[in-house]
Amino acid sequence: MEFSSLPPSPSPLTPPLDAGPPGQQRLIAVAEMFICSSLPTQILLQTVMVQAGWNPLTATGAFSLPFIVTMSMADTVLLIVLMVLLTRAHGESVSGLWLGRRPVVREVLLGLAAVPVVFVLVVVLLNALRLAAPWLHNVPTNPLEDLARGGPLNAAAFGVVAIFAGGVREELQRAFLLRRFEKHLGGATVGVVVLSLLFGLGHLLQGWDAAITTGALGAFWAVMYLRRRSSVAPLVSHAGFNSLEVFRVAMGGT
Repeated sequence: MEFSSLPPSPSPLTPPLDAGPPGQQRLIAVAEMFICSSLPTQILLQTVMVQAGWNPLTATGAFSLPFIVTMSMADTVLLIVLMVLLTRAHGESVSGLWLGRRPVVREVLLGLAAVPVVFVLVVVLLNALRLAAPWLHNVPTNPLEDLARGGPLNAAAFGVVAIFAGGVREELQRAFLLRRFEKHLGGATVGVVVLSLLFGLGHLLQGWDAAITTGALGAFWAVMYLRRRSSVAPLVSHAGFNSLEVFRVAMGGT
């Protein structure tokens, strides 16, 4: 599959970050992807928070909800600021990258319409994996789901994280990273494959079956973005799906 590239920056000047030879541009793209991958920012934030006296675990060894909420929201803000600065440093439009030219309301409605499609995809894929390869279900209880249990306040707090650190941050991040692949690292198709694999591996804590399913969702949202050239629909779809998952777990679903 092939996707057309984003419209060029309206600026007639060549930005300094785009002035070097191709090899240098690839190195810059890789460096920017690493910086905005969440890995260095989360390590930094966790280190600062632990040094400040925060404990990431409770007395029982479970994840601390206040720690997870604070770190995730801070990471979301930090990453968005970094991506905005880097996008502008290339002379590109932030609104062009994330909003595109399509009507926002129409994209929101498309994203909402995609939520049940995503939900069915997850149910079918998870059950197929557990029937065909039950050994992939190697984590009986998702440790992150426990954060949504314990009452309405816990569910609401985790829901905020699921919407903003999940739906918003990850979809803006996906568009930013796909842009690097399109320009310097092999094209959009390579970007979809690589980012979806990494997206899935980032959820290994929840089990191999969940990681494979999450990778498939990442590919779905990546293709949606590339087709629409707007992060609005995949963002709404992702946030809506995460909200339903938090609600399901809070209501005692498995």
